[in-house]
Order: sequence, then structure tokens, then C-alpha cells
Amino acid sequence: MIRLASILYTLIATALAGSAVVAVLSAGLMSTVAIVSAAAAGSVAAIPVSWLIAKRLYQNAA
Repeated sequence: MIRLASILYTLIATALAGSAVVAVLSAGLMSTVAIVSAAAAGSVAAIPVSWLIAKRLYQNAA
């Protein structure tokens, strides 16, 4: 399951980090610290999300 979760992480982290950066830029925060922090927060938030999706996919496959 770790293999599937890591593959899903690459896709989910990109989507969440990108969405977070767009949200920060839409809020008018143009500093480098805000943009990098948003991208890092999206990447960290993607870890449990990808694990839960992989877990659910394995449960449905059985």
C-alpha cells in the first residue's frame, strides 16, 4: 500500500500545493515566505490524504 500511496502523493501534493499557492496569491500575499509556506503546507497536508485514498482503494479492491 505504501507504493500506491507514494504514487498518489506525487499527484495529490502537486494539486494541494498549487491550490494553496493560488489561494495565497489571491489573498494578496506576494511575499516569498507566504508562497513557500503555502506550498509546504500543501505538501505536508497531502501525506495523510494520499494515505487515506490508498487505504480506501485497497479496501474497495478486496
